[in-house]
Parts: sequence; C-alpha cells; structure tokens
Amino acid sequence: MRTVLLALAVLLSVLPRPGAAEPGLDLVDIPGGELAMGDAAGEADEAPRTVAVGPFRIMRHEVTNREFAAFHETDAAAGRRTDPERAGAGWVWTRRWRSVQGADWRHPFGPESSIAGRGDHPVVQVSARDAAAFCAFHGLRLPTEAEWEFAARGPEWRRYPWGDASPEEGGRRRANFGTVECCAADDADGHLETAPVGRFPSGASPFGVMDMAGNVWEWTASRLAGAPDRVILKGGGWGNDAYCLRIGYRHTNPPDIGLGMVGFRCAGAAP
Repeated sequence: MRTVLLALAVLLSVLPRPGAAEPGLDLVDIPGGELAMGDAAGEADEAPRTVAVGPFRIMRHEVTNREFAAFHETDAAAGRRTDPERAGAGWVWTRRWRSVQGADWRHPFGPESSIAGRGDHPVVQVSARDAAAFCAFHGLRLPTEAEWEFAARGPEWRRYPWGDASPEEGGRRRANFGTVECCAADDADGHLETAPVGRFPSGASPFGVMDMAGNVWEWTASRLAGAPDRVILKGGGWGNDAYCLRIGYRHTNPPDIGLGMVGFRCAGAAP
C-alpha cells in the first residue's frame, strides 16, 4: 500500500495543477506603465488615448497545438469539447470567411486538414471561451486589450512591435502575413498559413514577446464598448495585409466561435 501511495504522489507531482502557472509556457515579465493606445492614422475606433497599465506577465509565444493538446488530455479537460467541436463547424478564411463543417483545432481548415507535424504552430479554431479555459487551467487568464498593446509596443508609441517600418520593408519579412494588397494567404515569407511560433525574431516586441504582429489574431479578455457579445482580437494574421498588423488595429468576434486565423496567448499577475 505504501508503495502505491508513493507512486501516486510522484505522478501527481509531475501533472499540471489547475491554478498553478506552467513554467513551460515561458512567461515574460512586463513592468507596466503609461500606454498610448490606438493610432491617430488608423480607424475611427483607434482614437489615441492614454491609460495606465499595471505590471503583469504574458506568454512569449502564442499557445501551440502541442500545448493545447496536452491540456486537452488532462483530467481537468476530460470530456470537454471546444466550441467548434460542439457546433460541428469552424470558420475558415479563403478571401472571405465561410463556415466549414468539421473544422476544429485538430482539423483547422476542414476534415481533410490536420495538425500532424505542426505541434509548434499556434493552435487555431478555439473560441475565446476555450482559450480562457486553457489559461485558467494554468492559473492564468487572457490579457486585456491594454495589456496586449503594452506588451506589443511598451511605453514608447510605435506602429508595429519592432517600430514604424512596414513588415516587408528592406526586403525581409518581420512577420508571417498575407498579400501586401489585402487580403489573402501568401507564402512569400515561407508559410502559406500558420508558421511555427517565434519564427520571425526580428519582429519581436521591446520586451522580447514574439508574433504580436501576424501569424494569428489573438483573443483578449476585453469586450467591445456597447457590444458585450463581441470580444476584441489583436495582432492580425497570416491572411492579412500590413495595415491589419498594426498594434492599434482591432477586430471583434463572438466569444463562442473558432476561426482558422485566430489563436491566443495567456497573461497573469506579476510575480
């Protein structure tokens, strides 16, 4: 009996624990400070405003297929299906958004697609609710829009995480994004759709946070003012042009759908 109890104790010690942040998620400490949000040259809802952001932590990379699969295999997620799995369909981008039967996080572009060999690519086809569940399991949460922008540009206003230059300026791409003329997938950066996280180090934010422009849009914890059923997304994705990759740009979607160009990263309280 004692041997069985010891074995059980060892097993429990290596399993992820709900409420305990997972060290493998690589959290970056963000000091906080005064943030100039928005973009005066952007859309009407990007009107510049100054806000104070407290210290927090945020994942260096977007959550990957491998990390989401590990969560899905835990007892905490046993029997839980993602929103697209329950709905039987997810949204896929092919110059327009369309609902595709059988699209889910394991089959991001439909039942014939697969994440095999793409463990280090960002997970997609997860809703804001699915993303929040993953973060909560690790003792974390989704970042607010203000936290996301601060992690992307810091206290110094800049259009993109790396500065004001467009992502293709100088003949090299600093992010995984689409056609220069909006909006379609483009493999000029070596990736037609998602890319492995962290593949574009020259696009890092001032704090070393990766892929905050391009690859996939990211869910935040913030709702659109006056429309609480719309969740704000940031960062642009693999099918967008450079305009949509600007830090100030925002998009919204309902919290219960999954899309093939939308993923997430988690944030948490400062240690």
